[in-house]
Amino acid sequence: MNILVINCGSSSLKYQLIDMTNEDVLCKGLVERIGIEGSVLTHKINGEKFVVEEEMKDHKKALELVLEQLLHKDHGAIKSLDEISAVGHRVVHGGEKFNDSVVVNDEVLSEIRACIELAPLHNPANIMGIEAIQELMKDTPNVVVFDTAFHQTMPMENYLYALPYEYYEKYAVRRYGFHGTSHNFVSKRAAEILGKKREDLRIITCHLGNGSSMAAIDHGKVIDTSMGLTPLEGVCMGTRSGDIDPAIIPFIMDKENLNAQEISDMLNKKSGVLAISGVSSDFRDIEAEAEKGNKRAKVALDQFANRVRKYIGAYATQMGGVDVIVFTAGVGENSIEMREDIMSKLEFLGTKIDKEKNNVRGKEAIISTDDSKVVAITVPTNEELMIARDTLRLTTK
Repeated sequence: MNILVINCGSSSLKYQLIDMTNEDVLCKGLVERIGIEGSVLTHKINGEKFVVEEEMKDHKKALELVLEQLLHKDHGAIKSLDEISAVGHRVVHGGEKFNDSVVVNDEVLSEIRACIELAPLHNPANIMGIEAIQELMKDTPNVVVFDTAFHQTMPMENYLYALPYEYYEKYAVRRYGFHGTSHNFVSKRAAEILGKKREDLRIITCHLGNGSSMAAIDHGKVIDTSMGLTPLEGVCMGTRSGDIDPAIIPFIMDKENLNAQEISDMLNKKSGVLAISGVSSDFRDIEAEAEKGNKRAKVALDQFANRVRKYIGAYATQMGGVDVIVFTAGVGENSIEMREDIMSKLEFLGTKIDKEKNNVRGKEAIISTDDSKVVAITVPTNEELMIARDTLRLTTK
């Protein structure tokens, strides 16, 4: 059974075709500059890369070309679209309505549209991808997997903000959390690696990259997560500020004569480790500069590590302890130095890093010492596979 997984952005889309009998990726690709001059599709299969440069005015045209690549007589993966049993779509925001993935129908699409004001940059593109596939593959079921769904088990005291309650009632202002598909996948996989059930463990997942979020998963259910109404809250990130004193916002708006959109752009696109380091939003560049003695680069890395540690400490307190700490995503999976820095002050929790075991990038590995009471582990995230698994679960009886 083949599942096509699609992740649509505003001007790009990623895809994978996965054979669910063995969970092998048959082919994958990336479309860039949709609706912009210079559209390009990069298709990968069997270690080879094929590039298509053609105008793509919208997501429907882009997906037409993707399907052509899947069927290509020389470098395609299938002979007929009938070989695709279902299509799984990533959708960023499902609001309070969805606590699980769901098969697409008119009501589901309507609810996703209702969440556009909560994710104005993402949900419209997600909807365009779904509607394009509905037109191009009329008889194939579609499933949506929400970034927010896994976090919907949070108790009210953790998702409500201490703001006038009417804002929650009128505008659904609350903590939603993001990267849920990743947190779900890596927490489940970490439990499998340890030979245990997720429902028997207290797990803290650290999805650390250009966008970073953390989650407290208490016996299989998320009780808290670091991102909020939007992906701006939490630890400082590549270009996002993370947690700040809210009074800074009107103060800077007044001093710099900024409007609401300009202050939002500053917080989302010009802050984080980019702002502190003055170097880059890429942690690899910052680490290289810090090694050369750049003090601001060092401060940026230290602040990031400290913010992650603060959340680990807070979540361990909320759960009455922790059994497993999971590192994933670009920085979590690949930065040996950052993991070591984060772990350096967590010995009081009962975990200590093993420098030799930690000398690993992009692989599954237990990185804590054998005598650690709390296991630290790296698990590469695989959101596409999680989407495919949910799509299979919901479309087979």
